[in-house]
Amino acid sequence: MEHSLTVARTARYQQLGELSATTRRVWFVAHGYGQLAAYFVRHFAHLVAADPHLVVIAPEGLSRFYLNGTGGRIGATWMTKENRLAEIDDYVAYLNQLAASILPRAAYDAGVTVLGFSQGAATVSRWLARATFRPTRLILWAGAFPPDMDFSVATRLLQGLRVTLVCGTEDEFIRDEDLQNQQDFLRRLGVEPTLIRFAGTHTLDRDTLLQLAV
Repeated sequence: MEHSLTVARTARYQQLGELSATTRRVWFVAHGYGQLAAYFVRHFAHLVAADPHLVVIAPEGLSRFYLNGTGGRIGATWMTKENRLAEIDDYVAYLNQLAASILPRAAYDAGVTVLGFSQGAATVSRWLARATFRPTRLILWAGAFPPDMDFSVATRLLQGLRVTLVCGTEDEFIRDEDLQNQQDFLRRLGVEPTLIRFAGTHTLDRDTLLQLAV
C-alpha cells in the first residue's frame, strides 16, 4: 500500500538586480522542461541592466535529472505525470513561500509580472490560481494555460488580468492551430490575450523581452 509523507527540502532560485524598497517592478520567470534557472535567468540580464528598479526572480523546478544518460548536463522539471497532483502542490507551496519572502522587500506598490516559458507557462498558471498576491501581468511564452484547471478558478484568476501570449514563428512545438486554440480558450475564460510573434524558434527572444519590459 502506497503512503506519502510531506518533508522539508531545499529549493533554489536565481535573482538579478538588488531587491530593496526602491524596487518598482518584480518579474517572476519560470523556466521550461530540462532547463536550469542559472542559465535561464541570463536571458533577462539586459532588462535589469537597463532598469535599476527591476528585479528578476527565477525559481528552479524541484526535480533535477541528467539530460543524457547518467552523466553530463543536468536539467530540471516542474512535474511529470507520476504523482502529478502532489508535485503540483509541492511547487505551488514553494513558489508561494518564495513570493512571500521577496515581495515584502520591494516597494509596497511594485508591479509584478509573471512569465512562464514552455512547461513553465502551465506551472505559473497553476501557481497563480493559489497565489497569495495578484500580478499585474501574466506572460505565457511558448506555452499554454492549462486546460484542466477548474473553470471557475481560472475565470477568477484571469478576470481583469493582462495576459500576453508570445510564440516564435518557427516554434517547433507549437503550431499556428495550437496558438489559435489557446486564444479561443482564453477568450472563453473572459480574457482577450495580446499576441506577440517573433521570428524564431522555441526560445526566448531578446528584442521581444525589451518590448515587454517597456
